[in-house]
Order: sequence, then C-alpha cells, then structure tokens
Amino acid sequence: MNRKWVVGACVAGLFAVAVGVAVARGGQSAETEAENSAQNAPNACPKSVLTTFDPDKGDFFGHDVPIWSIDDGAAILFRTGMTIDADGAPNAYNSQNTGLDDLANAGEPGHWDGIVASRDGEPFVQGPDDPFPGFYVSQTALVDWDKHITDPARYVDASKIPYIVLPGELSHQFGARLGDFAVVVNLRRGTAANAIFADIGTLGEGSIALANKIGIWSDAREGGTRGGILYLVYPGSGDRHPHSLDEINAETAKIFQDWGGMERLTSCSRDLQQPAHPQVATQTNLQTGISTERP
Repeated sequence: MNRKWVVGACVAGLFAVAVGVAVARGGQSAETEAENSAQNAPNACPKSVLTTFDPDKGDFFGHDVPIWSIDDGAAILFRTGMTIDADGAPNAYNSQNTGLDDLANAGEPGHWDGIVASRDGEPFVQGPDDPFPGFYVSQTALVDWDKHITDPARYVDASKIPYIVLPGELSHQFGARLGDFAVVVNLRRGTAANAIFADIGTLGEGSIALANKIGIWSDAREGGTRGGILYLVYPGSGDRHPHSLDEINAETAKIFQDWGGMERLTSCSRDLQQPAHPQVATQTNLQTGISTERP
C-alpha cells in the first residue's frame, strides 16, 4: 500500500459532482442530470459527524477528516485525498522491486501486509502457470474463499477492479464490511466510479483501477492526489465476497438510485468540508465551481 502522494488540485463544484456521478450511473445525460440536480436538490439531508480521523499522511494531506453519518449510518460520507493501492494485482511486487508498487509498501520480511507468505515468513512466488511467474502473490483483505491461498485469483486485482481501502478500526466504527459498495467522486474533474471495499489500510486510498476511472494519476509509487475526492460508502450493502466489475456497477447503481441518487448526494455534500491545508491557497471560479490552487 502506497504511503506517498502528490499535490493535486481540489474542486468543490456541485455541478462537477453531478456530471461525474451521472456518468458512473450510465443513465440520462450527465449534463441534463446535473442541471436538474442543481435546480431541484432537496434541502434535507439528516447527517451528523460520527467522528474525525487522521489519515496520517502528513500536513499537506490534512488531518482530522470529518466522517459524516447519513440517515443514522445508512451511508457514510467523507472528503479527503487518495493514495494508490496496488495490492491484489499479480504484478504488484517482486524481489527485484520492479513491480507496480515499491516493495517497501508491502511490509517487511517477517511482517508482510500486501504479500502472501508462509508461516516462516517467506513470500509465495508465482509459478509458471500463474499470471506473472516470479512475482510475489499479492493479497487483499477481501478474498474469494473458494480459491487456494497461493492462487493470485483469490485476491481483488487492483489493476482491474475499482476498490477503496479503509482503516480497520474506522470501518468497524461505522459498520462497513469488506465487500460493501461505494461511490467515489473526483471533484476536480467531475468524474465518478462505483467501487467495492476490498482492503484494510489508510483513509483516502484506492486501487489503480479506481484512480484510472476517476482521472487520478494511478502510479502506485508516486501517484494520487492530496484532496478533492468524495467517498460515499454504504455499510452492510455487500455480501463479503469479491465481485466482477459489471456486478459492482450494477449493484452500486441500484443502491445509489434507491438512496436518492444525484439529488441526494448534491444535498448531502453541499456544506461538506475537508481539513484545511495552510500551505496552499485556493481560488474558486464561482461560475463553474472549479477551484485552482496556487503556491
């Protein structure tokens, strides 16, 4: 799991949110739904701050992220940045450190987090019939229990499946389980994607595939962004099993629509704040809602 991040521009425009989630849903045109949402968004969104959580990624990433509970925990909403997770990808790690991610982000000898190891701490290496012979078998917390522990297909492939990462103690606090569904929005670009909760780690972390879908630099070693990412998580919505991309999209789209869709998200995110970053001043274009950063 990557602990690095890069500075990215932060956007708070509700029009951008509307466009992004409409695209992810694949329903009516994004422009039409965004316009309708801006005009008809309901005022009521029963929410309260459940807790605040420090992503522990340095001052520039921000501290004390408010975690909002909506409808008494039916949904969880927060805004922060995103670091990039390669765990579960069969080409994530190898002994030469030429995989998708830096080997240091998988743990260390005797205490591997992102690599499957034997009882004596030796990493399992993929064989000739596996996707990337010679690479380590990389793991995620969400697994397919029907597959063997050394089978790379047992784990959720970060390069193919859009998934989010949550701290274990925080997910337990608001009732999220591995396999639950989520909607993630890049407020800067107005792009969104459906996702699954597939790994335990830091707050504000997503898979390579998720970063690609919402337009974030997806390099697991150097990519990511320090702000402007909106996470909407539905605790208890999954079945604790991995799913295909088509299944994730279908399930999340239905949950999102039943929850209230774009109008609801627009209302709930209207007054959402993220931790201040004193090193960066922001200037907002009031017509478009797009924020730009300047030193």
